[in-house]
Amino acid sequence: MKNMENKKISDQLSLFEKKLKPTSVPLAEKIRPQKLEEIRGQDDIIKPGTQLHRMLISDNYSSFIMWGPPGSGKTTIARIIKDTTRHRFLSFSAVLSSIKDVKTVMKEAKYNLETTNRCTLLFIDEIHRFNKSQQDAFLPYLESGAIVLIGATTENPSFEVIPALLSRCQVLVLHRLTENDLKAIVLRALKFLQKEKELDNKVIDFLIDQSQGDGRRVLNFLEGLLNNSTPGKKITLSEASAILSKKAMLYDKNREEHYNVISALHKSLRGSDPQAGLYWLARMLEAGEDPLYITRRLVRFASEDVGLADPNALLQAIATKEAVHFLGMPEANTALAQLVIYLATAPKSNRCYQAYKNASKDARETSHQSVPLQIRNAPTKLMEGLDYGKDYQYDHDSELAYSYQKYFPDQLPEKDYYQPSRFGFEKEIQKRLTWWKKLKHEQQKNKKQ
Repeated sequence: MKNMENKKISDQLSLFEKKLKPTSVPLAEKIRPQKLEEIRGQDDIIKPGTQLHRMLISDNYSSFIMWGPPGSGKTTIARIIKDTTRHRFLSFSAVLSSIKDVKTVMKEAKYNLETTNRCTLLFIDEIHRFNKSQQDAFLPYLESGAIVLIGATTENPSFEVIPALLSRCQVLVLHRLTENDLKAIVLRALKFLQKEKELDNKVIDFLIDQSQGDGRRVLNFLEGLLNNSTPGKKITLSEASAILSKKAMLYDKNREEHYNVISALHKSLRGSDPQAGLYWLARMLEAGEDPLYITRRLVRFASEDVGLADPNALLQAIATKEAVHFLGMPEANTALAQLVIYLATAPKSNRCYQAYKNASKDARETSHQSVPLQIRNAPTKLMEGLDYGKDYQYDHDSELAYSYQKYFPDQLPEKDYYQPSRFGFEKEIQKRLTWWKKLKHEQQKNKKQ
């Protein structure tokens, strides 16, 4: 009786349940590929000789997670596995199902392994929607062999899947579909619908541009276009533009694309390309990115990649922060654009960044070494009695406001962490350092005499 109840739960939650036969099936479902070789744009993981192809042929599966953008074929691959495997196959959506439901089915899978010596293929769509503790629930069933996990996610598994689970699964990367892939999908759909003559190449290209590499989206757009146009009449580009609503910008403020775009902005500025910098800035702002997040990254850039080659860069960045706070969006967009242009066209130097990086390495390795007595603070008589501050030379009392003394720990040799570049203001800094170094050598020589 208990097993019958579990069976009902698993049947109810299946993503691929076929008991219902709806009369109105979306176009994307009608022409969904039925064979692996019909899938477009994913040859890297489905061509003969790949692990996925071998698993399908042998029907011998090991756990894997498919990571790719929407509409790239993840669910289609899972559907093909379900239709061809002799194993028990169950599927869930992490959006629609609770972890309690999944645990119930995993216990059933364990019973199935113990009684029939057969594993269960468990497909979890949007697996990243389960939190870290929920993902832990899969581990004992994976280790026992009760389930083979097939996951699908649009998010980078490195960030969204716990390491223990990720180490037990291979990650198969699916790519965003190319324009050629999308065109082949559209032409296949038009042939299936017997409407090849209703769209010209300009309209097809428009659909492809709107879909942003998403196979499901391009079919949904095509279906919406055909459903809202006059049957038998050729659709013009202006009609297609009017029928389809404005596309949503491809950007996710909390996921991988967020980090990809901010990386593109940073690297464009480092490469002294203000035009590309403005483009990536606009991509973020127009998609609704928090302008303060962008500002924080630009403040960091001002010191990391411009640094002392142009000390004014950091001042400009802080001024922009104030402008963003004061104005808000959208008025602050020009202040951010001004900063992007300034940073892109400023002389570049990462010497300050490298200097701190090298100093921090020594600091971590030598934190046990004491501050030299002569440069210690001596606020009490006791400390004075212990020679704190003894023999310290007050630089302003010397003729040139410079009196050499060693400021590093006694056991640590003096280091030149900061070495100016030959760009911008750092040329002036180099002159100053050279002058002080000359005084240092002269004073060291005099002391020896």
